[in-house]
Order: sequence, then structure tokens, then C-alpha cells
Amino acid sequence: GNRALITTLTKKMAEHLTEYYREVGVRVRYLHSDIHTLDRIDLIRGLREGMFDVLVGINLLREGLDLPEVALVGIMDADKEGFLRSETSLVQTIGRAARNVDGRVILYADKETDSIRRALRETERRRTLQARYNREHGITPRSVSRAPEAVMVSREALDEVPEAVRAVGVEAAELPRTAEETKALMRRLEQEMYAAAKTREFEKAAVLRDQLVVLEKYILSL
Repeated sequence: GNRALITTLTKKMAEHLTEYYREVGVRVRYLHSDIHTLDRIDLIRGLREGMFDVLVGINLLREGLDLPEVALVGIMDADKEGFLRSETSLVQTIGRAARNVDGRVILYADKETDSIRRALRETERRRTLQARYNREHGITPRSVSRAPEAVMVSREALDEVPEAVRAVGVEAAELPRTAEETKALMRRLEQEMYAAAKTREFEKAAVLRDQLVVLEKYILSL
């Protein structure tokens, strides 16, 4: 099944929308600014893995979301001129559905602003160029295929430590041989994880965190 991103302008609207979706049976989560950075990784992974279907947020562009599972992007208050509803922001937000061949975007507005008009014109221009390129090169549009397992270690893999360690890119020959070496490697990976999260490379941070989980299991086997 496909996923949806809904972007609002205010925290209050995001909360109300999330509450309403829950009441009507939609599996939804709210990505708000108070959520710890690493918890955001779990939210994004949960969306990709289908643990829920809709993610509501205020400035989803800031989260750097680029998920092939997203087939619907809803932009609330699209006609409220400002930074988050400027031509550039609208074009970029609309682009969040471009990775999915069934991607659709709905702009909720009472009137068509200049920013909406220009954003739609630019989006159509890009679509036309892409369609022409596809025709000239015999390309059939397909959704980007990037399984969560390609960037995140599956939980089942953690059952077998040696296999899981290889799965996260640590060759057997590179494995630390003592508990102290393992702890040193874990400290380095933890620093890289926080650095990745700080620059909003959430998928990289997720991989690093999975490596840490694996190494925690590995250290017990030494």
C-alpha cells in the first residue's frame, strides 16, 4: 500500500487533523518539533515499513523526506502566502510525490495565489520535459524501488549476530576482537549517527543505529 504526507501551517491544525484521522480509523502519526531527532528516524522508518499510512507535519521539507512509498501529498492552506507556501516551497513539497508512479498532490485552498499558479506551471514544465525524455529513450515510468532493507537492517537479521554484522557492512575480518575494541567502534559509530541526524540524513542515521544494536549483541558474545 502507498503512504501519504500531509503538511499544515500550524501545530494546532496538525494536532486536530491527526486526532480526526485517528477517529475515522486512519493509521496516522504526527511529526512535531518536540520529537527527539532519533525518534524521528523511527517514525520515518515506520512510515516506510507500513506500520502506519499517514504522516502529518508542519514543515516536512525540513525533514528531508524523499520516500518512494509516498503516493499522496496533501498541502493544507496552500493559499496562505508565506515562506512555507511560496513558489519554491510548493514546488519542493509537490516533488515529494514524484518518486511514485501513482503520485498525486492535493492543494487545499480557497483561491489560486500567484505562488500556486507559478508552482503548478513549473511542475507541469518539469513533467513535460520528463515525459519527452522518457519517450526519446524508451523509458516506462516506474516507482523508485528502494526497499527499507536496502538502507536499514531488518529486525530478523539481528537474531544471528554474525550475519547481521555483515548485513550492516562490517566484514568479519574487520570485527573488533576484544570488548574494548568493540566499545571504541561503537563510540565512533555513535558520533557518526548523531552527526548524520544533525544534518537530517535520517536513513544513514538509522543504518548506523542498527549497526550499534548489532554490536551491542556482538559484544556479549566476546
